[in-house]
Amino acid sequence: MDPAEGLLDHPYDVYRRLRDTAPVHRIVGPDGTPAWIVTRYEDVRAALADPRLSLDKAHAGAGTYQGFSLPAALDANLLNMDPPDHTRIRRLVGRAFTPRRVELLRGPIRRTADRLLDALGEHGTVDLVAAYAAPLPITVICDLLGVPDEHRLDFRVWTDTLVAPDPAAGPEAARNAVVAMLGYFTRLLADKRREPADDLLSDLIAVRDEGDRLSEDELMSLAFLILFAGYENTAQLIGNAVLALFRHPEQLAALRKDPSQLPSAVEEFLRYDGPALLAIRRFPVEDVTIAGVTVPAGETVWVSPSAADRDPARFPDPDRLDLTRDTSGHLALGHGIHYCLGAPLARAETEIALAALLERFPALALAEPAPRWRNSLRARGLVSLRVSY
Repeated sequence: MDPAEGLLDHPYDVYRRLRDTAPVHRIVGPDGTPAWIVTRYEDVRAALADPRLSLDKAHAGAGTYQGFSLPAALDANLLNMDPPDHTRIRRLVGRAFTPRRVELLRGPIRRTADRLLDALGEHGTVDLVAAYAAPLPITVICDLLGVPDEHRLDFRVWTDTLVAPDPAAGPEAARNAVVAMLGYFTRLLADKRREPADDLLSDLIAVRDEGDRLSEDELMSLAFLILFAGYENTAQLIGNAVLALFRHPEQLAALRKDPSQLPSAVEEFLRYDGPALLAIRRFPVEDVTIAGVTVPAGETVWVSPSAADRDPARFPDPDRLDLTRDTSGHLALGHGIHYCLGAPLARAETEIALAALLERFPALALAEPAPRWRNSLRARGLVSLRVSY
């Protein structure tokens, strides 16, 4: 029996069992091949920063990893790189996501949130994921990059297809989404070259064309990653946070009474039910011993920030949402050189999204008894969240 069986349906129950029985487990990975999973806080934190655990698929042993195949023009991104390439590319784009830059985006983010809430009217019932949690981050990241309005819905559909494929649609749906995205990014970059604008994509193209510090594949892959991660993870975090508040009404009441708690509350939402059940897979460049277990070079290692952030050895009573908790050191956004590039933006969007929502609708309530979760390890989030207001 696979020790991680049931992970998609009951992740925190499975993680509790894994943590309690051993520090490292041999499992069947999401791609159907054998892998190792690390779930205890100290081990996960160490693994996330261990340079011997490479993100580069060139270090994967033969037959040890299948994964999802992207064309080279979309695959040459930060999630598949180690230094020095990772360092070079992250430095080029990191300036767009500094806390200071993100502060300048707070006004536009709030205006977007208010516009989406205006469209809901004063009273009614709505799927909050479709009407608010998803369109807010896709609008923000597309505005930042300079993606035209008319293409944003297409991008959401392609991304959703890749993150949580419909088994009935078969593998062809994911392949078609990849082809469509590659064609779209090819046309978009060509348009930006002809007519540069005041946006991040135009800036990155200038870096590529004038300084030759990015290859063409790296440029396109970077654009893809920023859009993909900037939309999906924040959308899931907003939805997960709202559901967590509904399930902990005393915390919702406390947050309504004192909205100044929102910045720290976002950290607890990240710890309690962040969007990453598993961090990006890693491959040991040499035999590596983790908590007394030797993992051979080239095998696949999955480390779980979600499991680590529910480890009672680090966070007492971890299955309880507590907006006053000391969340310092949580791993929902990673650790080490691969710490989430867009963390300041994700935090700001979630904080603003929740502030605007709670201010606008004092009677906000859950309108369905059991919201449905996505059947995906890539991003833990809700298919829908029906609310009344």
